[in-house]
Amino acid sequence: MLATANPLAVAALTIAAIMLATWVISLIVKNASIVDVVWGLGFVAVAWAVRLSVDGLSARQNLLVAMTTVWGLRLGGYLFWRNHGKGEDYRYKAMRKHWGPRFGLISLVTVFALQGTLMFLVSLPVQLGQLRTTPSLGALAWVGVAVWLVGLFFEAVGDAQLARFKKNPANAGTVMNKGLWKYTRHPNYFGDACVWWGIALVAAEVPIGRWGFIGAAVMTLFLRRVSGVTLLEKSLVKRREGYVDYVARTSPFVPRPPKRA
Repeated sequence: MLATANPLAVAALTIAAIMLATWVISLIVKNASIVDVVWGLGFVAVAWAVRLSVDGLSARQNLLVAMTTVWGLRLGGYLFWRNHGKGEDYRYKAMRKHWGPRFGLISLVTVFALQGTLMFLVSLPVQLGQLRTTPSLGALAWVGVAVWLVGLFFEAVGDAQLARFKKNPANAGTVMNKGLWKYTRHPNYFGDACVWWGIALVAAEVPIGRWGFIGAAVMTLFLRRVSGVTLLEKSLVKRREGYVDYVARTSPFVPRPPKRA
């Protein structure tokens, strides 16, 4: 039996090490976009670090780690494939232009420390759900797995549909409104939120794990109101012909049938 460490401390130290190392590499390669790839992989590292440091019910620990690992590796692999060889993302380029030579140091706080803080909060269910050897897995955990599967489907299929759409030169500058994108303007973001609500439901079988709902709520808030839908659509309205009409017809987040014109 493991001598149980404090999962919050384990997660905090793991995230700090990851983000500090990623920041140093970003200075060397002059590309802060690498943090986007590391985002998903960082959750995998947190899940495993806590698993190896905390004594709990093995079945629940393994389930939480598996759910996080599948999600994190898929997301990290997809973002690496999508971004590889394309240079720094326009968001970071704009920040680099604004701050000039100071961007390197400023990015440690505004990019890497910020994302590390969010990673700590969002991963709360993976941290706290691994504590305690009781109770055993029950119905709530399997509801969580079902929600997680729905989320993984929307995220993975949505990303694949969008990638296929963008691959066709004839679609340049037009709006993706087929497949899952017909029912929600951001199936990948909706899926991301569902993944973390599913993980939080598994963790919630442990009383202290119910604090993990904070993580799912934080992820949903940022996807829906801060860095996801709201920020992205400000640029899409300018860059995509017909996007205003698409917005009028299509749900921003939760899938539903499109409105009739």
